[in-house]
Amino acid sequence: MSTMNISLPDPMKTFVDEQVEARGYGSSSEYVRDLIRKDGDRQRLRGLLLGGAESSSAEPADAAYFDTLRARIKGRRSA
Repeated sequence: MSTMNISLPDPMKTFVDEQVEARGYGSSSEYVRDLIRKDGDRQRLRGLLLGGAESSSAEPADAAYFDTLRARIKGRRSA
């Protein structure tokens, strides 16, 4: 694992310390790693959403479409 040192203004350091304490993180490094993971997840989700928005729709997403999806899911649960 690599090490990275960052500088924070006092109010930001206080905020990080409060989050570590309030959310049960073991250290400020653990808190920052979690923030970075969550940011990566958000970026991946954004990419997927944009890709979906740019693609053409195969069929309309109306009530019948969602009924079909629900039926497929229920079929998998009973299998």
